Amino acid sequence: MDVSQYLEIFLDETKEHLQNLNTEILNLEQEPENPDTINEIFRAAHSLKGMAGTMGYKRMQNLTHDMENVFSEVRNGAIKVKGNMIDILFQCLDALEEYLNNIQETGDEGTNDNEPLIKLLNGVLDSKEGEEPQEEKKEPEKSQDSEDGGKKWLDIKFDDTQKRVMTEALAQGKKAYGMTVKVQESCILKAARAFLVFKALEEQGEVIISKPSVQDIEDERFDLDFSLIYISDATLEDVLKVVRSVSEIEDAQGAVIEDDQIGEITAVAESQNAVQTEVPAEGEKTSAGEKTGQQPAAAPKANEKKSQISKPVVNRTVRVDIEKLDVLMNLVSELIIAKNSLVSASVGDRANGGINEHIEYLESVTTNLHESVMKVRMVPIESVVNKFPRMIRDLSKKLDKKMELYMSGEETELDRTVVDEIGDPLMHLLRNAADHGLESAEVRKAKGKPSVGSIFLDAYQDGNNVVIEVRDDGAGINTENVKEKAISKGVITPEQGENMSDQEIINLLFHAGFSTSEVVSDVSGRGVGLDVVKSKIESLSGEVEVKSKIDIGSTWTIRLPLTLAIIQALMVDVGGEKYAISLGSIQTIEDITPADVKTVQNKEVIHLRGIVIPLIRLSEVLDVPSKKNPEDSMTVVIVKKGDRQSGLVVDELMGQQEIVIKSLGKYITRCKVISGATILGDGEVALILDTNALF
Repeated sequence: MDVSQYLEIFLDETKEHLQNLNTEILNLEQEPENPDTINEIFRAAHSLKGMAGTMGYKRMQNLTHDMENVFSEVRNGAIKVKGNMIDILFQCLDALEEYLNNIQETGDEGTNDNEPLIKLLNGVLDSKEGEEPQEEKKEPEKSQDSEDGGKKWLDIKFDDTQKRVMTEALAQGKKAYGMTVKVQESCILKAARAFLVFKALEEQGEVIISKPSVQDIEDERFDLDFSLIYISDATLEDVLKVVRSVSEIEDAQGAVIEDDQIGEITAVAESQNAVQTEVPAEGEKTSAGEKTGQQPAAAPKANEKKSQISKPVVNRTVRVDIEKLDVLMNLVSELIIAKNSLVSASVGDRANGGINEHIEYLESVTTNLHESVMKVRMVPIESVVNKFPRMIRDLSKKLDKKMELYMSGEETELDRTVVDEIGDPLMHLLRNAADHGLESAEVRKAKGKPSVGSIFLDAYQDGNNVVIEVRDDGAGINTENVKEKAISKGVITPEQGENMSDQEIINLLFHAGFSTSEVVSDVSGRGVGLDVVKSKIESLSGEVEVKSKIDIGSTWTIRLPLTLAIIQALMVDVGGEKYAISLGSIQTIEDITPADVKTVQNKEVIHLRGIVIPLIRLSEVLDVPSKKNPEDSMTVVIVKKGDRQSGLVVDELMGQQEIVIKSLGKYITRCKVISGATILGDGEVALILDTNALF
């Protein structure tokens, strides 16, 4: 069987299961007795084992099988969860992650059998105390149950249609059989084996009804056996032989159902259901639900409630390749360009109200379509931040510091392309907070702080941006140390250092190759980190800034746009050329007279509502002659970057427009002031200004 077509699904689902295991094992460390956590870990390990086995990754399958064995014993109460066991489990997750990375890169899991880990897991199993787990003691009863003539099928509840089908079949000389099929306990894919049983049976007859329902069997919601009623021309021996020939089927038992037994079976089932109908409201629901034969006859009410709650969630999501969404996004982009062309064409013909109405309608549709596609591309940042609690736990041990990570806003959504890129910068900032920010427990106590340091990761939406903050309650940034280090490395001169504010000195941390660590470790000190963070965030059209107070802590703020594809922009004219400025960065637009312009340190500034704002003449930056006379009043677009503001002097405002961002390609990368281009309605190309770079 060629399983390569399922590789992408396998990789996606394995990542989800591994992240789930990481989270749940962290929870288990805090609450070792929590049965829900233990069950969740067991289920995730079981699913991983099944998936790896199906794909033929034996090493991965063996390791997850041993993990599952450990949690089987924990579930039965034979083993208690202890500290060293948590460490072993995390080592197992790292090994599984290694297998996954190998598969992703080469399609093969590699040759590492992880025997030392498997020995450690078996050592955990060998150290269990007390009697054998209950499950093993009950095993003989299970096998006995399935050998009892397959009588479990007696519990199946028929409806009138199924009774009629059986009666008609018997009248035609066919035979009806009640059967119970048992799957081997070691079977990895029970649902697949059950499917093969049904397929084999349907080649020479018809399955009338099963217990549990076919849907439940497909979803693997059954123990080791299932029952069914079957109609065929074949003999019972032949039918049982066919079933027993299916791989990993331990046994199959059955009996012939005579015509006069149909009523008896129904009576037995109804008497067993009598308990359920004691509560009228719930009973009516249960009976209605069972009339189709979809639920086991003696299912308790709690199960009925549970299935009703979880049912609507089934099949509500679809996995879509990101490339398909990119194609859809490009089509929406082209539609918006076409809409802009229509708007441009209709400007000269204002008398024709009909066309304008159509254009307004098209504008409404394209905007809604764009928003819908964007929502499809949006994913919660949860997928990125979920791995950080485990990372902080490991750093706590490695650095020998006590620390806790508190996260909020994991449900905040960002464009998928941004989420994929944001993981590394956040990891750098968290490691930086753990290593540089937080003090040791002894130092913290001496300062009157709690011995356990706190790191916070908060995400929230702010207008058209998502803000992610990483803060700590550590020592803060010592500006004198940073300044001395910057001077010694030749980043700044001593004279420059004298005239720099504390904030300007702190911003030197983003300089390439800069590190305040005295010792190079595997956590930090290599001078790789904050400059990488800054360049990565700015490549995503975002910004990062830091604020710090001595002995109170530091806050690193990342601000990112919700989308990188289509934005609302202000179109401006500079020297006869058209440029776009993102509306998200614009604070206000002002009309300034030349007399209002002052000079500070040979730089032009304006004084606006109590704030001194530096002026940037775009005609000089872009090297195009301004169309305006020096004595004319100036149009100034006030833009912001964090707490800072600047005024961009433009010749003319042309209005607001929804624009599609097009890359200029790898050939035009030196000009940092330009972040891309857009195609206007008349086919002309306008460049998009990067206000962050202008600062």
